Amino acid sequence: MPSIRILPDVLASQVAAGEVVERPASAVKELVENSLDAGAGEVLVEIRRGGAALLRVTDDGCGMSRDDALLSLERHATSKLADAGGLQEIRTLGFRGEAVPSIASVSRFRLVSCEGGAVSGTEVLIEGGEVKEVKEAGSAPGTMTEVRDLFFNVPARRKFLRAETTESAHIEHQLRLHALAAADVRFRFRKDEREVFDLPAGMSRLDRVRWMLGTTVGKELVPVPTQHGNGLNVEGFLLPAGHARKGRKHQCVFLNGRPVEDAAISRGLIEGFRGGLSDGLHPAAWLWIEMEPNLVDVNVHPAKREIRLHRPHELREAIAEAVREGLKADEEKRQPVVPEAKRSAEKVVSTPRPETPRAWPGVATVEAPSLPLETSAEEPISFPSPSRFRPIGELLGRYAVLESEDGLVLLDPRAARERILYERWLDGKEEEPLETQNLLVPALFEPGPREVELLLRHREIFAEAGFELEDFGSGTIQVTTAPVFLDSGDIGVFLTRVIDDLSEGSSPSARFALDRLARVMSRRAALQEDARPEEAQALLQRLFRCELPYCAPDGRPTLTEFSLRELEKRFNGAGGGSAE
Repeated sequence: MPSIRILPDVLASQVAAGEVVERPASAVKELVENSLDAGAGEVLVEIRRGGAALLRVTDDGCGMSRDDALLSLERHATSKLADAGGLQEIRTLGFRGEAVPSIASVSRFRLVSCEGGAVSGTEVLIEGGEVKEVKEAGSAPGTMTEVRDLFFNVPARRKFLRAETTESAHIEHQLRLHALAAADVRFRFRKDEREVFDLPAGMSRLDRVRWMLGTTVGKELVPVPTQHGNGLNVEGFLLPAGHARKGRKHQCVFLNGRPVEDAAISRGLIEGFRGGLSDGLHPAAWLWIEMEPNLVDVNVHPAKREIRLHRPHELREAIAEAVREGLKADEEKRQPVVPEAKRSAEKVVSTPRPETPRAWPGVATVEAPSLPLETSAEEPISFPSPSRFRPIGELLGRYAVLESEDGLVLLDPRAARERILYERWLDGKEEEPLETQNLLVPALFEPGPREVELLLRHREIFAEAGFELEDFGSGTIQVTTAPVFLDSGDIGVFLTRVIDDLSEGSSPSARFALDRLARVMSRRAALQEDARPEEAQALLQRLFRCELPYCAPDGRPTLTEFSLRELEKRFNGAGGGSAE
C-alpha cells in the first residue's frame, strides 16, 4: 500500500467539489447564498446550455476588497465564522468557506468584485483551480461570479450531467426556492439569452407562493397562523387535503432563511390534518420557521439540506397546532351562514332515509379460472382448472355477489375495469381508438420547471394517450388536446397524479412512463362509469382474458373469495360442524 501523503490544494478542492457541487444547480445554490449573505437586494442569474457551458451570478451586495477576493478562493477561508463557538450561532447561509474554491477547481472561473465607494474593483481569473491572472477592473459595487465549462477537467463527473433541459429545470427550481426564502430580494433569471422571470423586491410571501402555484390553485391557499414559543416561530401557507401528493417535493420549508428537510417537520404537517390524508400522501405546504440558532445544527450535511434539531418534538407540535388552527379557520370561513329560524326547523323536521333498492339480475354462468390458491415461496403461482362463477346479486350497488364451487366471491367492477383498460393501453390493444377533444381554450397547468421537463421528456407517450403538451414557459404546460373523459378543469389534477407516479423513478424510462400513465388513465376512465354489478357476466369474460385478472394495476383485488369452510366457521364457531 502506498504511503500516506497530504493532497495538493487543487486536488483537495476537486475532492470537496464532489460533495458540494453535484450539478450546475448546486453551484448556483452556493453562489446565490453568498450573494444573500452579502446583503444583496438584487440577484441576476444567467445560464447557457443547462449551466454546463456558462452560469453567471451577479449581485449588488457589499462586494470585496482585493485581499478578500483572493482569500475567498482559499479553502476554509470565510468571513462568517470566527471560532468554534460560532458553530452554535450560525445565522448565515454559508459558513464553511469551501464552495467557491471547490467550484473554481472544476471550471474556468472568473470573479469580479468591488466594495461600495471604491474607485475600482478586482478581477480574478482561475482555470481548474490555478490562478491565471489578478487585475484591477471597473465594476459597480457588488460581485459577479462566472463559471464556464463546469467539470471540464473532471470528465467522469461531466458525463453524468443530464440533458440541458433537465439541468436548467433544476436551476430554476433552486432559484424559486431562494425567491421564496428571500421575498425582499429581486430575482432575475435568464436562460440562453431569454429572460425566464423577473421577480421584484418587496413581494409578500403570499404573492410569491401564488406566483409559483398559479392563480387558480393560489386562490385555495390556507394561511397557517403564526405560532410563537420556546425559541421558535412558525408561519406559512398550505393547500387543502385534496392537493396532497406522494412524496414531499411540494413541501417548501425554510428555517432561518435556509431550505431544509426534516422528518419532524413532515410529521407535524401530517399530524395537523388529524387523519384527513390518505396513507402515503403528504400535504402541500410552504413554511417559514425562525429558530434560535443554538437549537438547530445545520452542519450535518455537505449541501446543508438536512438539519439536526435539539428539540424536534417541540417543532413538530408547533407545526401540527398551527396547521390545525389554519384548517379550522378555513373550514369555518367556507361554511355557509344558516339563519337561526332554519336551524330550529331542521331540528324538528327529519327526512326518513330511503331504502336502498336491490336489483337482482338473472342467474347466469360464466366459465372462468378460479382464484389462485395460496402457494409456498418456492412454488410458482399457477391458476387451477376452471370453475364456475354464478352471479347471484349485488351489494350496496357497488359489488357483484358471485357463487363459486368453493364458496362466496365478491367482484369489484371498478377494479376489474381498471385492469382491463390498463392492459389494453399498455399493450396497445384498444378495441376502439381513444376519443380525444381539442380544447377551445387551451388549459394551462403550472407544476414547476422540473415537472414540466419531466412531462415534455415523455411527450410522445402522452400524445399516444390523447394529450398534446406544449412548453408555455416559466414552469407552465399548455394542454391543447386531452381525452374526452377529462373535463378541462380536471386536467391539472390528472397530470399532477401522473407526475407523482413518474417521480418514483430517479430517471424514468419510456416504458416506466407508459406504465405509470396507463395506471392513472385506467383508474380515471373506470371512475367515469357507474359500478354495475348486473354486468358481472360480461365483465368477467373480459377480465379473465387479462394477463393478471386478480388485481387492479395498483394491487387492489378485483375478486375476493370467502370459502365455505370460512363461512361455516363464522356461523358455527371455531369447532366447525353444523348446527343440530
